[in-house]
Amino acid sequence: MGCFNVTTNVNGVPYISTISVTVTDEAVNFALGFRQIRPVGYFTVRVADAIPDGTTGTLPVNLTLNGTTRALTFFDGTPVTAANISGTGVLLVFNNRFDGILQLMSPTAA
Repeated sequence: MGCFNVTTNVNGVPYISTISVTVTDEAVNFALGFRQIRPVGYFTVRVADAIPDGTTGTLPVNLTLNGTTRALTFFDGTPVTAANISGTGVLLVFNNRFDGILQLMSPTAA
């Protein structure tokens, strides 16, 4: 797959749609493809495909971007789990590739 630019909002925040969701025994992985985003900053993720019904709620959620899979966490470092993300929608994420931070900034509960 080639490298693609991303759609951004008026403030330059990238908007990336998931291209697949994969469930393994260890985690739920959302693939975001290969995108040109800055190594530090916010981006939004449109969860286009829901986590399949019957998935264990305690499985941690990972995002795969540019071939690198990283765990998505809350502010305190607690892993985001499948139980925290239901259905489809948009998530706000803070990324700092240099310090290994990938944090969910938006609430997930209705």
